[in-house]
Parts: sequence; structure tokens; C-alpha cells
Amino acid sequence: MKKTWIYVVIIAVAIAGIFFLASSLKIKTNDEKLLNSQPNIILILGDDIGYSDIGPFGSEIKTPNLDRLASEGIRFANFYNMSKCEPSRSSLFSGLYEGGKNSVNFAQILKNEGYYVIHSGKEHWMNWAPEHVFAKNVFDQSLTFRAMSEFFVPPSGDFVNPFILNGDTVTYDQIYYEKKPFFKTDVLTDNALRWLEKPVTEEKPFFLFLGYGAAHYPLQARPEDISKYRGTYKSGWDKVRLERFESLKKAGLISENTRLSPPSSNINKFRGHPSGDEERRAKIPMYRPWDSLNDKEKDELDLEMAVFAAMVDRMDQNIGRVLSYLDEKGIAENTIVIYLSDNGSCPYDSNRDFDYPPGVAEGFRTLCAAWANAGNTPFKYFKQYGHEGGAHTHFIMRWPKNIKAGTITHQTGHIVDVAPTLLDAAGISFPDKLGEISPQPFHGTSLIPILSGKEKAEPDFYISGWTDRFKMYREKDWKIVKLNGNDWELYNIKQDPTEMNDLAGSLPEKVNQLRDNYQAREAELKASAK
Repeated sequence: MKKTWIYVVIIAVAIAGIFFLASSLKIKTNDEKLLNSQPNIILILGDDIGYSDIGPFGSEIKTPNLDRLASEGIRFANFYNMSKCEPSRSSLFSGLYEGGKNSVNFAQILKNEGYYVIHSGKEHWMNWAPEHVFAKNVFDQSLTFRAMSEFFVPPSGDFVNPFILNGDTVTYDQIYYEKKPFFKTDVLTDNALRWLEKPVTEEKPFFLFLGYGAAHYPLQARPEDISKYRGTYKSGWDKVRLERFESLKKAGLISENTRLSPPSSNINKFRGHPSGDEERRAKIPMYRPWDSLNDKEKDELDLEMAVFAAMVDRMDQNIGRVLSYLDEKGIAENTIVIYLSDNGSCPYDSNRDFDYPPGVAEGFRTLCAAWANAGNTPFKYFKQYGHEGGAHTHFIMRWPKNIKAGTITHQTGHIVDVAPTLLDAAGISFPDKLGEISPQPFHGTSLIPILSGKEKAEPDFYISGWTDRFKMYREKDWKIVKLNGNDWELYNIKQDPTEMNDLAGSLPEKVNQLRDNYQAREAELKASAK
């Protein structure tokens, strides 16, 4: 009997040991899974929003959710795009300065590795992009529009560019939306959040691209958002620029000895003005001192900028909806969130008419050059330009497990670096084959070293600017750039970040060296695209 009890005790201890060991192994396995699990990724792209047009980069526009991302993540003080909508988007998704038939959309690589991929927003590719990179051929769910479209439903019901839902052209009433009247920025979030339910419920990693289209013209915003800013801008663009300039210095995003560039007028003579009120249109691309305007002009221009601010504000509100969703689902810790802009603020007179004020569905109004110049503080010039006002915008990234909160880096990144960074973060190698395609390798490199507080090797060069007429080429601290097809200008960007001192006349050998290097690089890029 005694032996029987001994056997019972031994067996009980053994069973308990087995359960304990199994439990320990299970806990260890779950911990390893958590540590090694692929991050969710949300990539948000603003449109025609200048360097200082958001709160974390010195703006008076209320962007508490972007403020939150900045305080919980990293801000790049120096980040380049391709200075215009379609080249920036093409470089963002392909990781290339210029591609060809073997270009790939990095979302396809994520999808092939088990990610659920969603595209909600603007899609705009360069002519070199093959059809297999388009959202309809890559994403599990997609709602897109090309180039630009109205935010409210226009009176005719026909948008400038139609919406495409999973490859099919649809009318607005075929699109899911929650709040009336239809407003594009809200609608894109409505659909994105609805589509996220599937991968989140199935505990599958996801990639979400949100291309809001804000604050690209036409200037349209909900009345309650406009009212927040009405009267804010009667102090004028000169004062706004100075206030933003000081805020940028105080935040440590620009150095104390940075000089504020002089006010810029739009001198892109290839952006003509539609026929109509020629006297009025002649003022649109030009800077004028605020004090030289009469009270009626000041009031009209206050409204113009108030609508732009309202569009940015509404975008931020929607970013807040996305962040709240991550918090509610308990997945924020393992989700990368990136916010950047495709280029600097836009100064072009694309007004259809002046029968309606900025803001309303009936109107089709654009921002004037002086307000766009304020948006690009402290830099000069605008969208399309290879100067810093067009090519240099903000970049924010939050990844709680891997980025120290509240970080600012002065190392330089470029939009071609985003794709390799995200594949690196997901632990995914660039494939040798993608179906029948031998993918064209990325031109960019991963920003992961910077995110972990290390120094990243500086690339050999950066390229930006729209066409050869506005092209910029940079090596280390030296940059050449063209202004509307004129001769190359030369700047030392480290010493002169706002391009106040053109050194081309005094250093012609340096100009020639950089020009020759640029032409060689361009030839290499074109050859690699074939």
C-alpha cells in the first residue's frame, strides 16, 4: 500500500512537471512570437503640404495627432521628396529614382510575404511605371483616384478624376461613407478602417497606405473646420513666416544661425493662368508685402489660408481616428506609423473662376504663391522646384518598440529610402524574382540605423526636382539646382540650408564636376530601368 502511494506521488509530480515544462515552453514561444512578429505598417502621405504647415514643424495649424506621432517617435529635420506628386509617389512605392518594366510596388513584396495590403487614397504614377505596380493589381482592397479630385461632390456630380474601387470606376454614391455631406478625406478613412477589420481580426500583419489628397487644390473644407481659423491669418503671410521660423529654431529643427529666405514669387512661366480676370490673376503668382494690401484683399486672403488650414486640420482629425483604432485594438505597440508629404506647398493659379469663395463645393480655388511660400518656411520656392522649398519636407515615424520617443535627427533621408526601410523593418529580403519579373533593385537604402540612434552611411547622391528645368543633384554638402531651365546654381547646403548664396560664379569647377557626375548618374539610372 505504501509503495502504491509512492508511485502515485511520483506520477503526480511527473505530470505536474510535464505541464509546467509545457507551460514554460508555451510562454517562451509566445514571447518569441511577440518579439519576432512582423510589424503592421501605416504609411500616410500628405499632398502639397509644406515643411512648416504642420504643428510638429512650427505651424499654428492645429495638428494634435501629428504632434502625438512626433512626441512618440522621430522627426527628420532633413528629408527629401521628388518635388511633385507623381514622381514622389512613384519613388515612394518603387524605391527608385527612375524605373522601367521591372519596377515593383513594395506592397506586392509585403503581400507575397503574408501581409494584407490596403490602398486608400491618391494614386499617381510616372509614365515609366508598368501596369503591374498599380493599386488594382496589387492591393487586397483599394479606393483610389488619379492626380487630384474635388473633396466635396461637385454640383455636376462628376469629379475631375473618378474614384476607382478595387479596379472598377464608381460614382461617389457607390462608395461607403459615414458622414454627410461626402468629404473625401473622411471617406478615405471610413473605408480604410472598415477594411482593417479583416487582418486585425485574423491577427494577420497589414500594410495600409493612406493618400489623403489634402491639401492639394481645390480649396474645399467643412464649414466647422474653416471657422476655427477664420481671422487667424489677417496678421498676414510675412508675420506667419517669421513666427514659424522662430518655432522651427526653438524646436531644434533648424539651427539658430539659419537665415530665413527672402519671400518667393512663383516664376514658373510654364504654369500659365486660365483666361478671365487678367489683372487679378497677375497678382496670384507674385509676392506682395502684406501691408500693401487693402482690407478687402486681406479678408479674402485670410479666408483662402483658413480653408487650407482647415484641410490640414481635417486630415489630422482622420489620422487621430486611425491612431485611436490602433489603441482600441491593442496593436499600437507593434505598428509602424509614418507621415510625410509628397512635395512643398503649391503656388499655381489653377482657379477655374472667382464666382465662388474658397471652401465650398461649387468653387475650385487654389492657394496663392505668398501663402505657399509661408508653408515652405524657411526655404524658398515651391512644389516642382528642386530648391529646398519644393524638395525638402517633413518626415515623422513612430514605432514604439524600436524608436526612442521625441527624437529629432538631422541626418538626411529621401523618399526612395521608405520602401527599403519598411522591408527591413518587416525582416523581408528583396526578392530575386517576383513572378516572371526580375525586380529592379532599390536605389534607396534602409533608414533603420538612424531609427536606432546610429549614424547611417551617407548615400553617394540625392536627386529631386521636376523635369530637367527644375532638377537638383546633391552630393554630401554640395548641391546644384536649375531654376526654370536656367544655368546650374550651386549651394553648400550644410552652410547655407536656405540657398541664399549661389556659389556657381565663384566655383565653376565644382559646378562642372557635379554636373558631370549628375549626367553619369542619370545615364546609369536609365540603363538600370531597361
